[in-house]
Amino acid sequence: MLALWSVSFVLLCVWRFSYAQYEHLGYLLGYPEPAQDLYTAPELPKDIPRIQLRLAGEKRKHNEGRVEVFYEEEWGTVCDDDFTIHAAQVVCRELGYSEAVSWSPSSKYGKGEGRIWFDNVHCTGNEKSLAQCESNGIGVSDCKHTEDVGVVCSDKRIPGFKFVNTLTNNINSLNIQVEDVRIRPILSSYRKRNPVTEGYVEVKDGGKWKQICDDEWTHKNSRVICGMFGFPGDKRYNTRILFLMFARRRKPTYWDYSINCTGNEAHLSSCKLGHTLAIKANGTCEQGTPVVVSCVPGRAFAPTPMAGYRKAFRQEQPLVRLRGGAVVGEGRVEVLKNGEWGTICDDNWNLVAATVVCRELGFGSAKEALSGGQLGQGMGPVHMNEVKCSGFEKSVTECPFNMDKDSEGCSHEEDAGVRCNVPAMGFQRRLRLSGGRNHFEGRVEVLMERNGSLVWGTVCGEGWGTMEAMVFCRQLGLGFASHAFQETWNWPGAVNADSVVMSGVRCAGTEMSLSHCLHHGEYLSCPKGGGRFAAGVSCSETAPDLVLNPQVVEQTTYLEDRPMFMLQCAYEENCLGSTFSSTPANSYRRLLRFSSQIHNNGQSDFRPKASRETWVWHDCHRHYHSMEVFTHYDLLSNNGTKVAEGHKASFCLEDSECDEGIEKRYECANFGEQGITVGCWDTYRHDIDCQWVDITDVKPGDYIFQIVINPNYEVAESDYTNNIVKCRCRYDGHRIWMYNCHIGGSFSAETEDTFPGLINNQVTHR
Repeated sequence: MLALWSVSFVLLCVWRFSYAQYEHLGYLLGYPEPAQDLYTAPELPKDIPRIQLRLAGEKRKHNEGRVEVFYEEEWGTVCDDDFTIHAAQVVCRELGYSEAVSWSPSSKYGKGEGRIWFDNVHCTGNEKSLAQCESNGIGVSDCKHTEDVGVVCSDKRIPGFKFVNTLTNNINSLNIQVEDVRIRPILSSYRKRNPVTEGYVEVKDGGKWKQICDDEWTHKNSRVICGMFGFPGDKRYNTRILFLMFARRRKPTYWDYSINCTGNEAHLSSCKLGHTLAIKANGTCEQGTPVVVSCVPGRAFAPTPMAGYRKAFRQEQPLVRLRGGAVVGEGRVEVLKNGEWGTICDDNWNLVAATVVCRELGFGSAKEALSGGQLGQGMGPVHMNEVKCSGFEKSVTECPFNMDKDSEGCSHEEDAGVRCNVPAMGFQRRLRLSGGRNHFEGRVEVLMERNGSLVWGTVCGEGWGTMEAMVFCRQLGLGFASHAFQETWNWPGAVNADSVVMSGVRCAGTEMSLSHCLHHGEYLSCPKGGGRFAAGVSCSETAPDLVLNPQVVEQTTYLEDRPMFMLQCAYEENCLGSTFSSTPANSYRRLLRFSSQIHNNGQSDFRPKASRETWVWHDCHRHYHSMEVFTHYDLLSNNGTKVAEGHKASFCLEDSECDEGIEKRYECANFGEQGITVGCWDTYRHDIDCQWVDITDVKPGDYIFQIVINPNYEVAESDYTNNIVKCRCRYDGHRIWMYNCHIGGSFSAETEDTFPGLINNQVTHR
């Protein structure tokens, strides 16, 4: 007894000493609860069967799936006969979602098991339970599981929603249904830290935040919670010390249930309820402590001793990457196999596999597993198909897949993608758009520290371009930049934010925040001042993505000795070598000719930045240039030195051909609109002017040929890394061979290293 008293005394002293250290920081007594209408749980007539619902199957979002019904101790499904959006509305609201988005027949989420509890369901949409809708009667059905119905619910939860258990046993068969989840920092001072990596796990049920008793809490549960908040892993935390230090300051309110996760869930709603907890009369649970998690952020979000947070996202693993996404943590999934990058087919692609990708890249669990090439189509091979992950693999390349069907039956129209949970860094709170006609456009205004206080102001428009606008739109969560403006006279913006607070901004395009880009420090330089010369942007949820076909370049290359008298127009457009003016008139120039086939694999049409009334008429060739520099052609030595160059203005951006089912929209004839439609391509034939490199002065030898599309980033694209094509080239003075043509970044780093001095698969700094 004396020993027990001694231990208690020591712990009390430790608590008092520890609390004294942290008392000045202030303990977070809880966030004020917003006023809201109280949610009232539905009261059903006694003759209505008591059921529970869940969303199951091969899900690509946590708020969708096959509708399953628990009745008489057995899970079953619902037939799609006569099912409507009204019935889906009843299902979603019964599960705590604000509304239904859509529904799907014919077992889209896989075939269920057990009985089919409801058939020929007719709902008005106002019922409180699916059991209240008219049907053949519970358990009366002539359907098969190939007719199982599924729904997609809004991810918005009903305010004040409270989980009501109508079952007396088998509660552990139910999925968790709460209004919201959060990690609440233990100290109030930690609330200002970004990201919040550790704290109490709290669920919002019935409009009130409640802590979870750590009875039966496991590492697997922590893994799921951390994944939801953008963290790939977790670590153990000494909750006993925390309880001694702070629990006396606030009496916790506990949720009634424990939680049972397997660890591979992407969202808490996929975990099962544990047993009902016996909360003691003094408000404590059996163990007496609330659950605390400590999450481990990925490298891109982890603070470093010298430089704070890393200033640009970098992939942690060389075997997997994301391409074509508008924000950090989303994109088309590409994997490296046999030294070549390729895509994954979306057959059987689900949240579990997507979560493996997200965690591998240093993010949390997946918010959504994307299918159908939603983030643009890739190039090269389809490396994996019918991927089946357990959820605990270190890399998606470790997951089993159909070895016999790497790409059989799959095209890039079925490329898989992901949207990952990323940590809340608070970047979007430090900038805003002002004065625009909608929330996607306006004058750029940023929050900067000036003279010891934070003030809103503008960004100098001088030097502001597409890359800077891309970073801004990404930081604000508005997708891609469609235009960058150096003058914003038509967007007045906030009167109190006219002063320039940021200048000299230069971005590489991969930064997560505008403040991570190069910019002037305390001493600004903006000769024209702010006001009408402040920077502005127009953002878009989609963007084009131009990709050059390397095989066409390789197959159409040849040499032509062209007489001088036929090159006058090309000379006026600066398409010839520097020694042209000293070449005798009766001589010729040796031209390396080739064709270019430029595909738009993005999500929106590629349109020239300049409006049609500003296009430049070239009288010699009798056509308009909508982009003065559209492509660069360079011949380089093996050490990367440029030995010859050429360029091509976009004298005519149009749809030469399109994929099946896509109509041409752009044609240059008769001063028509110019552009390249999604799913179409523009072909620059080898026999048109300036579709060449002048190699008259080049000596025989081995060279590297490089083509760069949209080299000045004049038009925003979802991915600039695939705008480059590289080829090996051998010239013997009479003939030329072009071989090993490939898109930049399509091979492993080792292969790319054999092309020294070239632009690699990263966007270069301008």
